[in-house]
Amino acid sequence: MSKRIALPQLASALVLLCAVALPFALPHAEYALDVLFLIFLYGAMSSAWNIIGGFAGQISFGHAAFLGVGAYTTMILWGEGWSPWATLPIAGGLAALYSVVVGVPAFRLRGPYFSIATIGIGEATRLIALNWSKLTGGASGLTMAEGPSPAVQYLSALALCVVAFGISWWIVRSRFGLALSAIKQDTDAAQTLGVSPTLVKTQALAISAALVGIAGSVYAMHYLFVSPDSVFGFSTAIALVIMPIIGGVGTVWGPLIGAVVYTFIREEFAAKLADADLLAFGLLLIAIVLFEPKGIVGAWQAFIRRRTVASRVAGAHGDG
Repeated sequence: MSKRIALPQLASALVLLCAVALPFALPHAEYALDVLFLIFLYGAMSSAWNIIGGFAGQISFGHAAFLGVGAYTTMILWGEGWSPWATLPIAGGLAALYSVVVGVPAFRLRGPYFSIATIGIGEATRLIALNWSKLTGGASGLTMAEGPSPAVQYLSALALCVVAFGISWWIVRSRFGLALSAIKQDTDAAQTLGVSPTLVKTQALAISAALVGIAGSVYAMHYLFVSPDSVFGFSTAIALVIMPIIGGVGTVWGPLIGAVVYTFIREEFAAKLADADLLAFGLLLIAIVLFEPKGIVGAWQAFIRRRTVASRVAGAHGDG
């Protein structure tokens, strides 16, 4: 049993070691580093969204607001002479604080009403950024001339992805994760067992928002430009929902797998034909909803279960 547990851990450690060594082994592979940067950044944001949307079952379409808060925090402070790295905890903290401010009243709503409310939160935040031009630059946004090297950007996204994955892994094995699962299954029943739904959901949202806010900082350092439409846009919010659904919402590995698929489709289809990526995402989501609502991870688990059952039946016939 210990060997079965050790093998996946050893494989994960080896993959992580190779990922860390990649920019040093291939310093001139800038395109590959850029694609992997996007995978890790999307993986971190997708895992962060999954904390509230997957583990707690609270489908949020407003996480772009937290991404934008983090991105603008870094750009504003960076422009004032701060090191961009020093802005990371501030960006995460402000995003978490903002999530508490908007989350507490939003959690009075349930189901689709909560989801609709988060759309309003995201759009309201975008309009605030658009009209507060003295601070945010308005529609023109904010720009920086030079940022960290591609290798440093890649490693920062990788580190954030590992942290987000680690937090997700811890949550599913903790009492906090049990509380989130209870709320997801039946909020009223969870409350009768002593769980405070509003408090637990607010904590989950704050953790999720902090990670997405830090991702916004990394985004700003990579693109050196932020505007209300680029970080607060509804398409960004939708992307954060699509990735976990593709990979397997409510699972630890699903958001990362969804980020890989999302990045591949976005890079391959969008570059060749306008809006082809949107068509591909639409067809993929339809297939998932119709045939495997638990995403790629769910399909893989179902495949393993079928193989296990088949092998046991074959073994039983052989013994007979």
